[in-house]
Amino acid sequence: MSVGNGRNKTGLFAWSEPQLASNDLTLEPSPLDPSIVQEIVATTTWSAGYAALVSTFAAAAFLVHQLTANRYGYFRDELYYAACGQHLAWGYVDHAPLIALICWFARRLLGDSLYALRLFPALSAAAKVLLTAWIVREFGGRRFAHLLAAVVVLFCPIYLTMDSFLSMNSFEPLFWMGCVAVALRIANGGSPRLWLLFGAIAGAGILNKHSTLFFGLAFFLALLITSGARYLRNPWIWFGALVAFLIFLPNLLWEIGHQFPTIEVLRNAARFKNAPVSWYGFLAEQALLVHPLAFPVVLAGLWFSFANKEGRAYRFLGWSYVLVLLQMLILKGRIYYVAPIYPMLFAAGAVWIERCIEERGWEWARQAILIPLAFGGMVAAPLALPILPVGAAAAYSNFWDIHKVRVESYDSGPLPQFFADMFGWPNQVRIVASVYRSLPAEDRARCSILAANYGEAGAIDYFGPSYGLPRAISPHNNYYLWGPGNSSNDVVIAVGMDLRKLHLLFGEVQKAAAIEDPYAVPDENNLPVYICRNPRIPLSQAWPWLKFFG
Repeated sequence: MSVGNGRNKTGLFAWSEPQLASNDLTLEPSPLDPSIVQEIVATTTWSAGYAALVSTFAAAAFLVHQLTANRYGYFRDELYYAACGQHLAWGYVDHAPLIALICWFARRLLGDSLYALRLFPALSAAAKVLLTAWIVREFGGRRFAHLLAAVVVLFCPIYLTMDSFLSMNSFEPLFWMGCVAVALRIANGGSPRLWLLFGAIAGAGILNKHSTLFFGLAFFLALLITSGARYLRNPWIWFGALVAFLIFLPNLLWEIGHQFPTIEVLRNAARFKNAPVSWYGFLAEQALLVHPLAFPVVLAGLWFSFANKEGRAYRFLGWSYVLVLLQMLILKGRIYYVAPIYPMLFAAGAVWIERCIEERGWEWARQAILIPLAFGGMVAAPLALPILPVGAAAAYSNFWDIHKVRVESYDSGPLPQFFADMFGWPNQVRIVASVYRSLPAEDRARCSILAANYGEAGAIDYFGPSYGLPRAISPHNNYYLWGPGNSSNDVVIAVGMDLRKLHLLFGEVQKAAAIEDPYAVPDENNLPVYICRNPRIPLSQAWPWLKFFG
């Protein structure tokens, strides 16, 4: 295919095109070569029309998440991250440290509200569109490629879900694709010193989520087995690796100092929590993550990377995807662990499709591709975003049988798990507060609230101060490290704890309430609340026995 097809179009799909950057992989292009300078400028600037097009989709991505931010309630993990934000550290049992800092900053900047917590995920949604467009530009895409990639990213179900609440999953694609954008810039003639920027982005990505290490390994191996191996002979890439390591080092030292609890969490999650899925089921469900109608764009991106002569210089990116996929299959990771890498394939696929249309003169194909994608995206959006009233959302999810796609082994009830985990928390704390107020004053003074998991404990710590509740304690994940507190624990309100364990710890255990919410996950519905007295042993001594990482 000819890249330099300079035909000017009119109307919606009009463009005014620079030539694609050279795919010459020379490590040290001469700064005096005017053709190199011209190519670099051509691939690092957007025309006003491109900028307006991309910005419109980015703004739409931001608005759709902000407009739906307050539709349901707080997600379980958001309450936990808020608690972690009150205990800032270089590491946590079950996640890297950046998300706690982001949560702390959002609350300090904007206060306590769903809009405050979900501002940065909404900004991340917009940034995904912009970054994908940048990668399209590096691949040499023109107006239609930008438009196609933007539509696919905007309506991608897994990104709609990830960006609907505060989580490290929302930001992970930005770090992975930031690295890809830098690598493409180098491949298209940029300075090898840009590997330092690559390293900085990768290091920050590890502090966001440790799975960035798997991306880094896949990227390194992909360079090794392709023509990208020449980059490994340049010292700047190793300096970049050193930058990434130094950024990651404080978290690594924390892990070493705490005997690598994250590995224990992952091991337990694989055994007890993650939904089992076959290798072919894992692969098939990748199409559901990105939308079945958009998956051909992913396949086109792989074709561009592996079978197209113009994508030969970028073959290491195609191999990066394959190797990430293989790692997750071998390690039995969750199906969405591959999600951060898809914008790269959306961009490559959009460029390849655009060139096919141009060569064959299939002008009709532009609308024929975009209209079904947009319509299909709108049909799927209520399955990924809190758009519908909760009753309608349950019925809509049941109609599409979305419950069959599970990432955790337990049943999610009438709603998909990521919706169900947004229900029940304020009511749960209200009932615990009523039990707490029912105690005599002398019991309240020496009472602790023991929660079975970090969601329940996080809810008590987030909503509890307005009821005058003490800080929650829990043996689950990082709450375990924060310990059983300074109270005597002579009187304990236990939320969701195993009754058999409570009888071993206390001489008197009385059921005080049951918490019900039909839309919460089943584990949080009909949740017992106990009042426990007469401890057989101090809770501080029993703490290691109660510990659960997973």
